Amino acid sequence: MVPLNDENPIRITPYVTYVFIGINLFVFLYQIGLGQAGLEDFFRTWAVVPARLSASFAGQASPSAWITLITAQFMHGGILHLGGNMLYLWVFGNNIEDKLGHRRYIIFYLTCGALASLAQWFFSQTSMVPSLGASGAIAGVMGAYILRFPQARILTLIPIFFFITTVRIPAIVFLGIWFVQQAFYGIASLSVSTTMEGGGIAYWAHAGGFVFGALLGPLFGLFDDAPRRRN
Repeated sequence: MVPLNDENPIRITPYVTYVFIGINLFVFLYQIGLGQAGLEDFFRTWAVVPARLSASFAGQASPSAWITLITAQFMHGGILHLGGNMLYLWVFGNNIEDKLGHRRYIIFYLTCGALASLAQWFFSQTSMVPSLGASGAIAGVMGAYILRFPQARILTLIPIFFFITTVRIPAIVFLGIWFVQQAFYGIASLSVSTTMEGGGIAYWAHAGGFVFGALLGPLFGLFDDAPRRRN
């Protein structure tokens, strides 16, 4: 399933969502020019490496590992990774930015991304495989969206054999299915190796980001519709 857009009108221009998308695109273009060796070094330095983070928590490494909880949110491992994340950010981010206001949306987004990485770290504390991507932060946006717009209908592309059709699916169904998938795959990964150790998808970051977004959204004013200047 691929969401195309939503049907909720926004009252403010989603500048922050534009900026986040722009930063992700810029960083990806920068990554392309690094070459394989340079890219691997870039990932080791600025992505979340769980073992380094564990050492930092224990006081055995530089506290600079903490900054990767933010920097990793703007890095991607490939064009499909980037494209999928930016599509979801555009579909769901503009409405959440509208409800929270620009400044609170920035804090909310980055906090969800950092907490999502910590959720994944919890299950792979000794891994040396870098974890990166905006998925955790965007999952937080989606967690807030399912609370605020549960009945909004998401125009969704559905492939049927060689054909593609579209259908409008309620957000509570679309995002509910997505969350259950991430939680299921995360639990399944515990019986083998962690997803990060295998260099795959960080399902716990997705599920964790979603939960944190749902918890933090109301605290950040998700349901505050009082007429005022958005900030």
